Amino acid sequence: MAHTPVNHPARPIYRAIGGLVGLYFVVFGGLGIIASAGNDFLAQDDTKILGQGTNMAFSLLSVLIGVVILVGTAIGRNLDVAINQWLAYTLMVIGLAALAFLQTDANIFNFSIMTDVVVLTLSLVLLMVGMYGKVGSDDEHEAWQKARLVL
Repeated sequence: MAHTPVNHPARPIYRAIGGLVGLYFVVFGGLGIIASAGNDFLAQDDTKILGQGTNMAFSLLSVLIGVVILVGTAIGRNLDVAINQWLAYTLMVIGLAALAFLQTDANIFNFSIMTDVVVLTLSLVLLMVGMYGKVGSDDEHEAWQKARLVL
């Protein structure tokens, strides 16, 4: 039995939101690469982009995450659902770890509190997009509707 909606009526909107999250990561990462050029790879300095702390490592990771989200969104066929859910969980782990080490030397991605808030918020958005973007057959949709009505 499926635990997430299949063929949700707002699926195209959720898919577009996922694409916008991917685009944000690409733009943020690109601007971060430009701003942190010449600095150490894991620099812990005052480099800020869009009000968020970053360094070359996190900027490159952001571009990679954004490209993966955009490719998944372009391909669709539930690949985007899997990518969005796994990246959401990964970003939550990164965000919570960064929050724990924010004021220490272990802050390898040069996170500020604003960076952490944005990463955790975008991870929740990606999780929502992943949960409501699933495509399935009419039989799967009907089975999900029946299971939903039983609960």
